[in-house]
Amino acid sequence: MNSVSRKILKYLVIILFILSLFYYFGFALPFRGAPFNAQRHGNPPLTPAWALECWLWEDDYNTAARVDTLLEGYKKYDIPVRTVILDSPWSMRYNDFEIDTLLYPKPKEWFKKIQDNGYRVVMWMTTMVNSQSQDTRVSQSESWYNGAKEKGYLAANGDQIKWWKGRGGFIDYTNPDAVKWWRGLQQTVFDYGIDGWKLDGTATLFYTKIGPIPLFYKMTHDGLMTARTYMDHYYRDEYFYGLTQNPEFATMSRAIDRGYHPEGFAPIDASPVNWVGDQKHSWESTGKITDEDRQNKDIAMDGIDGIELAIQNIMASAKLGYNIIGSDVAGFSGNTIPPRLYIRWAQFSAFCGLFLNGGHGERALWKRSPQELEIIRKFSWLHTELVPYMYSYVVKAHEGGTRLQHPIEGKYHYLFGENLLVAPIYKDKLRNQITLPKGKWRYFFDDLQVIEGVVNFEREFPLTEYPVYIREGAIIPMDIKREYTGLGDTNSEGYLTLLIFPDGKNEFTVYHPDKSGKTTVVVNDDSEKTEINLAEVHKSHILRINMSAKPYKVVLDNRTLLDSVNYKFDQIHNKLIIKTDYYSTGKYTVFKK
Repeated sequence: MNSVSRKILKYLVIILFILSLFYYFGFALPFRGAPFNAQRHGNPPLTPAWALECWLWEDDYNTAARVDTLLEGYKKYDIPVRTVILDSPWSMRYNDFEIDTLLYPKPKEWFKKIQDNGYRVVMWMTTMVNSQSQDTRVSQSESWYNGAKEKGYLAANGDQIKWWKGRGGFIDYTNPDAVKWWRGLQQTVFDYGIDGWKLDGTATLFYTKIGPIPLFYKMTHDGLMTARTYMDHYYRDEYFYGLTQNPEFATMSRAIDRGYHPEGFAPIDASPVNWVGDQKHSWESTGKITDEDRQNKDIAMDGIDGIELAIQNIMASAKLGYNIIGSDVAGFSGNTIPPRLYIRWAQFSAFCGLFLNGGHGERALWKRSPQELEIIRKFSWLHTELVPYMYSYVVKAHEGGTRLQHPIEGKYHYLFGENLLVAPIYKDKLRNQITLPKGKWRYFFDDLQVIEGVVNFEREFPLTEYPVYIREGAIIPMDIKREYTGLGDTNSEGYLTLLIFPDGKNEFTVYHPDKSGKTTVVVNDDSEKTEINLAEVHKSHILRINMSAKPYKVVLDNRTLLDSVNYKFDQIHNKLIIKTDYYSTGKYTVFKK
């Protein structure tokens, strides 16, 4: 080939690449607000309530024995856990869905035991059919891969790529026979009663290279397909099929990761739970790759930064419209987790929809410092007890209303629901800058004083507390079960606890996580009295009403309640506490004088 021909070929490749990028970013990759965007950015699905509680996983052992040890320890030390992730490797080869019984002996009995103890199980998977797998018992599986290829089950006639867990081709979701085969492989673990998939991000690698240039297309059974369309197939098909096997099935998929996919990985209508990753056990983002990073081949998305990057990505995901979002507490990768980082990351995660405690590093909190155990336990319980509040925003968002997290003015500030403002700590410092918007606010961990916004200030937050502010007028439904948070104790279990900060007229609709319906709470406050009405579904409840002085009289449904019998006034914290098992109408009147 002469020099002229080479130049012509070079220019043709460049033009093809530019046209490919134009089509991908202009049409195949829809941005919010574009007419073709509606199919990706609809309303979030109904995330099941169990997925709002605390998740636990580890990535150093990957065995049933290790899971059992962790769960026994968390139970012994009273740290809440609802969901366990079995991350890779758990199968004989990746995505054959055959459990490696050396890692998880007697899986049928083991899964039943886990579920009988009240835990949910989510398992890692991707889109890949591998000819070679890293870290699995069967490392070479050419015959398995070739069988799928020969039957036409793989996109692009089995075109293989190297990914972070080996080498393989993409399952073709447009081929009915391929999907039938794939579902048949999955059925064993579905029969074990699994509750969800952790859908890792291989669909982003769905491209064809011409030399060094990636073109974001591959041929499928239904024709030429973009990477974006394939990603939508992956996340939607796996989620909606899972629901046919388990009505409370959930998938955990990536939302925003850095700037690679500004439109988000998973389509929002198939995103019950989202996480951002993979971060290091570190603080501020440096953007620099260390020798340790280069040696860590287990990082899927070149995770080189810490908590700051996690916060940035969660904010970007929330802005785009994802609803239940979180990150690996303390980060995914690295050898040692700094204690203060673990504490601050757990506190931040307590005010995210997803509390995901896992990755590399020691996750047995009782083997770490007593301070970490005490503080992380407290905030794990706080997150768990906020489930009624979070679930209410699951339903609201699904119906087109307010979503759980909203970025606002201030360094990484966001509203958690409509009533809590969070100003995340992203540096290893006790002091943090706070920006409060217009309105009246109280510090969540010491709510005696009102702070008028708009205001900017700096203050110190001890390791036992976190920068969270509650809006005056707030109504916060909670499920208190322990004394760690100071909002109740074990006697509160079984009651709906309502934190109420009266200020004029306010209303909140509680959507109950047990799916029994909703209770609308209306509070009307003036200088003489506070009226509280609970309509629709009746629930035994505890009202914790913020008041500056002990009330003159408390009436429920025209019946005067008895001091120290039906209610009490906590003078130290300025709280009127009313505990009610049964009621006829649900109309309270609290007379101030």
